[in-house]
Amino acid sequence: MLSRRLLIIGSLALGLAMSACAKSDVPVDAAGNPLEALKVVTASGEHEFWVEIADDDAERERGLMFRPPLEDDRGMLFQFPDSAERSFWMRNTPSSLDIIYIDGTGSIVSIAHHATPYSETPLPSNGAATGVLELRAGRVEEIGAKPGDKIVHPFFRP
Repeated sequence: MLSRRLLIIGSLALGLAMSACAKSDVPVDAAGNPLEALKVVTASGEHEFWVEIADDDAERERGLMFRPPLEDDRGMLFQFPDSAERSFWMRNTPSSLDIIYIDGTGSIVSIAHHATPYSETPLPSNGAATGVLELRAGRVEEIGAKPGDKIVHPFFRP
Protein backbone atom coordinates (compact mmCIF):
# COMPACT_ATOMS: atom_id res chain seq x y z
CA MET A 1 0.00 0.00 0.00
CA LEU A 2 2.81 2.43 0.91
CA SER A 3 4.69 1.68 -2.31
CA ARG A 4 1.53 2.37 -4.35
CA ARG A 5 1.11 5.76 -2.64
CA LEU A 6 4.76 6.59 -3.28
CA LEU A 7 4.33 5.61 -6.93
CA ILE A 8 1.25 7.87 -7.27
CA ILE A 9 2.97 10.78 -5.53
CA GLY A 10 6.08 10.29 -7.67
CA SER A 11 4.01 10.20 -10.84
CA LEU A 12 2.19 13.40 -9.87
CA ALA A 13 5.46 15.15 -9.05
CA LEU A 14 6.96 14.07 -12.38
CA GLY A 15 3.88 15.27 -14.24
CA LEU A 16 4.03 18.67 -12.55
CA ALA A 17 7.73 19.00 -13.27
CA MET A 18 7.23 18.11 -16.95
CA SER A 19 4.35 20.58 -17.18
CA ALA A 20 6.51 23.35 -15.75
CA CYS A 21 9.30 22.56 -18.22
CA ALA A 22 6.92 22.67 -21.18
CA LYS A 23 5.63 26.08 -20.16
CA SER A 24 9.15 27.47 -19.82
CA ASP A 25 9.61 27.19 -23.61
CA VAL A 26 7.27 30.17 -24.09
CA PRO A 27 9.04 33.48 -23.49
CA VAL A 28 7.44 36.11 -21.26
CA ASP A 29 7.31 39.91 -21.30
CA ALA A 30 8.72 42.17 -18.58
CA ALA A 31 5.56 41.66 -16.48
CA GLY A 32 5.81 37.88 -16.73
CA ASN A 33 2.97 37.51 -19.25
CA PRO A 34 3.50 34.84 -21.92
CA LEU A 35 4.27 36.07 -25.41
CA GLU A 36 2.36 34.76 -28.42
CA ALA A 37 3.78 33.25 -31.59
CA LEU A 38 3.27 35.17 -34.84
CA LYS A 39 4.57 34.63 -38.39
CA VAL A 40 5.20 37.09 -41.17
CA VAL A 41 4.97 35.29 -44.52
CA THR A 42 6.94 36.95 -47.32
CA ALA A 43 8.45 35.91 -50.64
CA SER A 44 11.58 34.94 -48.67
CA GLY A 45 9.68 32.55 -46.38
CA GLU A 46 8.04 32.42 -42.96
CA HIS A 47 9.58 34.59 -40.27
CA GLU A 48 8.70 33.78 -36.67
CA PHE A 49 8.30 36.31 -33.88
CA TRP A 50 7.18 36.35 -30.25
CA VAL A 51 4.83 39.24 -29.59
CA GLU A 52 3.32 41.05 -26.65
CA ILE A 53 -0.38 41.72 -27.08
CA ALA A 54 -1.87 45.19 -26.64
CA ASP A 55 -5.61 44.60 -26.74
CA ASP A 56 -7.11 47.18 -24.41
CA ASP A 57 -6.99 50.99 -24.42
CA ALA A 58 -4.36 51.28 -21.67
CA GLU A 59 -1.99 48.76 -23.31
CA ARG A 60 -2.47 50.29 -26.76
CA GLU A 61 -1.80 53.79 -25.41
CA ARG A 62 1.38 52.71 -23.58
CA GLY A 63 2.71 50.48 -26.36
CA LEU A 64 6.50 50.39 -26.36
CA MET A 65 6.99 53.74 -24.62
CA PHE A 66 10.00 53.98 -22.29
CA ARG A 67 11.23 50.54 -23.41
CA PRO A 68 14.65 49.34 -24.58
CA PRO A 69 15.06 48.26 -28.22
CA LEU A 70 13.27 45.08 -29.27
CA GLU A 71 15.19 41.88 -29.92
CA ASP A 72 15.18 40.62 -33.52
CA ASP A 73 12.48 38.01 -32.83
CA ARG A 74 10.22 40.19 -30.64
CA GLY A 75 7.40 42.60 -31.34
CA MET A 76 4.14 44.03 -30.12
CA LEU A 77 0.79 43.28 -31.75
CA PHE A 78 -1.91 45.90 -31.24
CA GLN A 79 -5.38 44.42 -31.60
CA PHE A 80 -8.43 46.60 -32.27
CA PRO A 81 -12.12 45.61 -32.06
CA ASP A 82 -12.88 47.23 -35.43
CA SER A 83 -11.32 47.93 -38.79
CA ALA A 84 -10.52 51.61 -39.35
CA GLU A 85 -7.89 54.05 -40.55
CA ARG A 86 -5.14 53.99 -37.88
CA SER A 87 -2.35 56.37 -37.04
CA PHE A 88 0.58 55.77 -34.69
CA TRP A 89 3.29 58.04 -33.35
CA MET A 90 6.50 57.53 -31.39
CA ARG A 91 5.91 59.70 -28.32
CA ASN A 92 8.21 58.58 -25.48
CA THR A 93 9.51 55.67 -27.57
CA PRO A 94 13.33 55.69 -27.42
CA SER A 95 14.13 53.30 -30.27
CA SER A 96 13.18 53.33 -33.93
CA LEU A 97 10.47 50.89 -35.04
CA ASP A 98 8.92 49.48 -38.19
CA ILE A 99 5.13 49.84 -37.92
CA ILE A 100 3.07 47.36 -39.94
CA TYR A 101 -0.66 48.02 -40.45
CA ILE A 102 -2.72 44.84 -40.97
CA ASP A 103 -6.29 44.20 -42.13
CA GLY A 104 -8.68 41.66 -40.55
CA THR A 105 -7.52 38.84 -42.83
CA GLY A 106 -3.86 39.30 -41.88
CA SER A 107 -2.81 41.11 -45.07
CA ILE A 108 -0.31 43.91 -44.67
CA VAL A 109 -1.99 47.20 -45.62
CA SER A 110 1.05 49.49 -45.30
CA ILE A 111 4.37 49.87 -43.50
CA ALA A 112 5.99 52.86 -41.79
CA HIS A 113 9.73 52.13 -41.95
CA HIS A 114 12.23 53.37 -39.35
CA ALA A 115 9.79 55.53 -37.35
CA THR A 116 11.71 58.34 -35.67
CA PRO A 117 12.15 57.92 -31.89
CA TYR A 118 10.18 60.39 -29.73
CA SER A 119 8.42 61.88 -32.76
CA GLU A 120 4.82 63.01 -32.40
CA THR A 121 4.28 63.07 -36.16
CA PRO A 122 1.32 60.80 -37.01
CA LEU A 123 2.13 57.82 -39.22
CA PRO A 124 -1.16 56.87 -40.95
CA SER A 125 -2.13 53.40 -42.13
CA ASN A 126 -3.45 54.68 -45.49
CA GLY A 127 -6.21 52.09 -45.33
CA ALA A 128 -8.40 50.26 -42.84
CA ALA A 129 -6.47 48.21 -40.28
CA THR A 130 -7.58 45.89 -37.48
CA GLY A 131 -4.07 45.20 -36.18
CA VAL A 132 -0.70 46.88 -35.99
CA LEU A 133 2.61 45.08 -35.54
CA GLU A 134 5.68 46.91 -34.24
CA LEU A 135 9.12 45.42 -34.87
CA ARG A 136 12.67 46.67 -34.42
CA ALA A 137 13.49 49.18 -37.16
CA GLY A 138 15.02 47.46 -40.16
CA ARG A 139 13.43 44.03 -39.59
CA VAL A 140 10.84 44.63 -42.32
CA GLU A 141 13.59 45.11 -44.92
CA GLU A 142 15.59 42.18 -43.54
CA ILE A 143 12.68 39.76 -44.02
CA GLY A 144 11.43 41.42 -47.23
CA ALA A 145 7.92 42.22 -45.97
CA LYS A 146 5.72 44.40 -48.14
CA PRO A 147 2.04 45.34 -48.49
CA GLY A 148 -0.02 42.28 -49.44
CA ASP A 149 2.17 39.85 -47.47
CA LYS A 150 0.49 37.87 -44.68
CA ILE A 151 0.63 37.96 -40.90
CA VAL A 152 -0.33 34.62 -39.33
CA HIS A 153 -1.76 34.87 -35.81
CA PRO A 154 -5.07 33.65 -34.31
CA PHE A 155 -6.34 37.25 -34.12
CA PHE A 156 -6.56 37.44 -37.93
CA ARG A 157 -9.14 35.48 -39.92
CA PRO A 158 -8.00 34.59 -43.46
